[in-house]
Amino acid sequence: MITLKKLNETDIVINAELIETVEAAPDTVITLVTGNRFIVKDSVKEVIAKVTEYRKVVFSGRKAINPIEGLQRDPL
Repeated sequence: MITLKKLNETDIVINAELIETVEAAPDTVITLVTGNRFIVKDSVKEVIAKVTEYRKVVFSGRKAINPIEGLQRDPL
């Protein structure tokens, strides 16, 4: 989830995984895959930075697994 600021200065928390598009028109308009649209004060670059930071946190705990290692078996 990322926190953004609406035009009336209130905070809105959006699920970053549901963002479909972010456009500057001239205000920043965020469209979710659900069809909901939000106009926020944050710039497109700020939204991208927040989503990037969110994903870094979410994926930092994951370990990369080499699928080839999972297929190797001890010889009989």
